[in-house]
Amino acid sequence: MAIAHRPDVEDTLGELVNRLPGSSRVLESFGIDYCCGGRRTLDEACAELGVAAADVAAALAALGPGEAPEWAHLDPGALVDHLESTHHAYLHAELPRLDALAAKVASVHGARHPELIEVLADVKDLADDLEPHLMKEERVLFPMIRELSVADGPVATHCGSVRRPVAVMMAEHETTGRLLERLRAHTGGFSVPADGCASYRALYEGLAELEADTHLHVHKENNVLFPAVVAMEGELGA
Repeated sequence: MAIAHRPDVEDTLGELVNRLPGSSRVLESFGIDYCCGGRRTLDEACAELGVAAADVAAALAALGPGEAPEWAHLDPGALVDHLESTHHAYLHAELPRLDALAAKVASVHGARHPELIEVLADVKDLADDLEPHLMKEERVLFPMIRELSVADGPVATHCGSVRRPVAVMMAEHETTGRLLERLRAHTGGFSVPADGCASYRALYEGLAELEADTHLHVHKENNVLFPAVVAMEGELGA
């Protein structure tokens, strides 16, 4: 595997996450969108937020050198297997768990913290958004990608070009991003109040992890898988 290079403000956010272990967490800490906005340079993203790019680059450099993550080097067929076994499996398990936990916490603390009613609605909206999205990937897009990955010529599918479902998935990722932003706002950045019980803390910790995992999940698709698949289809003459 390639050793991660020193981060530079002209690197794209997607390149940084692909090459530098731990960079996604650093970018998250500065509020930088690296998944749907992964094609922007670090300098461009920081300028939009009014954040000093040099400070972010220094925080990234402090991570030190390391090997690029294994998933960054997977071929499209192997990458969809990775996505299903990690991020999809995670969401299938966590969304029902967090929905039940949010309902419990809202029932106990909702009178003192009415924002929990909004948090519960946000969790339900995320599930309503993500569950059909995962199903479309698992039943339509990912099988197409697996077929393309072993083909030696153009592949005929009912969707036509793979670009069509890819465009749909990317648009849905934008919607997911907005829902996560709303959830972060309603939780005050996942900040547990002083009177929060263990379940309250578990809920907010789980939601923070859901946000981080989904951001990385979307990055792997938008900035690694989808460009590779579109290029692969082009090389096959589709």
